[in-house]
Amino acid sequence: MRRPFVGGNWKMQGDLARAAELTDDLMAGAGGLPEQVDIAIYPPAPYLQSVGHALRGSGLVLGGQDASAHLEGAFTGQTSPSMIADLGGRSVLIGHSERRHGLGEADDLLALKVRAAFAAGIDPVFCVGETQSERDGGIALEVVEKQVRSGFSDLPADLAARIVVAYEPVWAIGTGVTATPADAQNAHASIRDLLGSLYDLELSGRVRIIYGGSVKAANAAELFAGPDVDGGLIGGASLVVDDFLAICREAADANSSGA
Repeated sequence: MRRPFVGGNWKMQGDLARAAELTDDLMAGAGGLPEQVDIAIYPPAPYLQSVGHALRGSGLVLGGQDASAHLEGAFTGQTSPSMIADLGGRSVLIGHSERRHGLGEADDLLALKVRAAFAAGIDPVFCVGETQSERDGGIALEVVEKQVRSGFSDLPADLAARIVVAYEPVWAIGTGVTATPADAQNAHASIRDLLGSLYDLELSGRVRIIYGGSVKAANAAELFAGPDVDGGLIGGASLVVDDFLAICREAADANSSGA
């Protein structure tokens, strides 16, 4: 049974005081959840140090929202994955739709970022997903397959098994529109089948595939009921502590009922 993973992506929201408040409230309300679910928090980069310091000993994972494809060098404005690790980060988002599509980050660059993250000792959450026009054109799974192949290209099995794949259809990010549970499960199953062909069934059965796209406390249980849906990457709802923890509980419950 795969351990559930729920990530809270705070995006570019709040200020230092708000980050401290969210962190304190999360730790106060999490209880025993970190024993059942891997819960990762992705604050804005300037707040990584303060949030990371507060999270020490909590069982919650600190992560970066993005990282450079380089470990160091003359790359103004970029954040090295080594720097994230130095602040206690153990996870990093790679290829979120707001970077892949909003900023035009290409597959080859994202593949380099995956490798840089591993070189720094942190595990990538590798985001994939199709646009509305690609979905309407009937090529959604083809697009996602290309993205997955690129991200996992030439990775040895021991590293591939550490990647969390986040399927986040672009048309569902921040729109309030959510994939149906059946659509999410179908996409996740296709990704798992592809990983089985790239590696083997044992590895594909270990890789966690999570869903991102307008996940809320009200729809999490249905989404997480899919046998290939191992949790979620949460945006707006991660800024409301009660809602975020409710989503984490749904992930734990889905895992327990599927055992």
